[in-house]
Amino acid sequence: MEKRIRVLVAKPGLDGHDRGAKVVARALRDAGFEVIYTGIRLTPEQISEAALQEDVNVVALSLLSGAHNTLFPRIVEMMKAKGLDVLTIGGGVIPDADIPGLKAAGIAEVFTPGTPTEKIIEYIKANVK
Repeated sequence: MEKRIRVLVAKPGLDGHDRGAKVVARALRDAGFEVIYTGIRLTPEQISEAALQEDVNVVALSLLSGAHNTLFPRIVEMMKAKGLDVLTIGGGVIPDADIPGLKAAGIAEVFTPGTPTEKIIEYIKANVK
C-alpha cells in the first residue's frame, strides 16, 4: 500500500478568512492526499509544531491579511529549527512583486487567487520528496 501525501493547511496570523483554504483542503483531500486543516489565527510556533507532530510532507499556508512577508518566512525558519524539511507552499492575496522574496525565504511556490486547484495538486505531486 502506497503512503499518502500528508498536507497541513494552515492560516497564520490574524487572517480570519478561510474559504479559500477550505476549498484547497477539500480539493487536496479529493485528490487522495491526507489533509490536516489547522483552522484560523495560528502563530508560526503553532503551525511549525503542528507540522512536526503531524509528520507532514507539505505545509500549505494561506494568507489574505498582507502579513505574508513576515509570517511565511518565520514559519519556514521555525520548521528548519525543528529539523523539518518539507515542501512549503503559500497562497492567498499576494502581490506578484512579493513572490520572489517569499521564494528566496523558502516558500517553494506561491498560488494566487484564481489558480485552479488542479495546478496545486499537480505541483505537490511533482515536488514532494
